[in-house]
Amino acid sequence: METVFIGLGANLNDPTSQLRNALRALETLPKSHLVCSSRLYGSKPMGPQDQPDYINGVACIHTELTPEALLDALQTIELEQGRVRKDERWGPRTLDLDILLFGNEVIQTPRLTVPHYGLCDREFVVYPLLEIAPELVLPNGMKLADICTQLPLNDLTPIE
Repeated sequence: METVFIGLGANLNDPTSQLRNALRALETLPKSHLVCSSRLYGSKPMGPQDQPDYINGVACIHTELTPEALLDALQTIELEQGRVRKDERWGPRTLDLDILLFGNEVIQTPRLTVPHYGLCDREFVVYPLLEIAPELVLPNGMKLADICTQLPLNDLTPIE
């Protein structure tokens, strides 16, 4: 079993419910077990500012799925919750599920980059991740707690 951290985000169609539904869907993944999840946080959008604020969180699962099989399963959950994939980067969405870390693996394929390329730069990922894995050390040897000392909150707000 690998320990995997998954970033969750949404800003359309009742984002809090979208994330709760996504967590329920993670509980049903084959060969996997939802271990825990962070609180949900409100955050400003990364890209265009003419969109609603986001709700974000992080979940931890244990899984026997391969990284690609997990990616397929997460994209299926996104589609089932109304995600429409567009070319627009950082645009509004009903649900975004990102594999942040897959054990201690470093993965670089056309479909998947792990650790997630923005993990260390995004307060809406780092702080919820720190909440559920305060002793986490990234594959590059950096401590997540040290990253937090350099990353401002940028109006990140716990909502529950």
